[in-house]
Amino acid sequence: MKVRYSINGKKKEFEIEAGEVLLDVLRRNGYFEVKGNCYMGTCGTCTVLIDGLPYTSCTMLAAKVDGSEITTIKGIGTLQNPHPLQKAFVEKGAVQCGFCTPGTILVAYALLKSNPDPTDDDIKKMLDGNLCRCTGYVQQIEAIKLAAKMLKKGDG
Repeated sequence: MKVRYSINGKKKEFEIEAGEVLLDVLRRNGYFEVKGNCYMGTCGTCTVLIDGLPYTSCTMLAAKVDGSEITTIKGIGTLQNPHPLQKAFVEKGAVQCGFCTPGTILVAYALLKSNPDPTDDDIKKMLDGNLCRCTGYVQQIEAIKLAAKMLKKGDG
């Protein structure tokens, strides 16, 4: 079966197997920035944006999102031009091993799109389901608040 996605703004077409999850399709086709870990949707490491909303790609059937816009971490910023969230995560020390960082930043990205002035509780609720074993969550919350300020000021 063939599926068509727009991934980070580029049209793509892939052959998939019945029952295959989006995470496996993405990684098989070179999107290694999408990490896989639990395959139960509980750690958030594999989070991507599907039509602008965060989903765990390890539990999303690849066929179900045929025709969708998929955004990975590479879709919001580059090494040469990082998104304010990426800058803030580095500045606040919210990046340690980096394994959970793409999923966490994409969840934060979706939050700031819908709520540009989140409270600590808003951030905590949105990060629920994104596990980090290196930094803890204080630095991530500080980074998201810093990014919100940067976006308001037009830094980015």
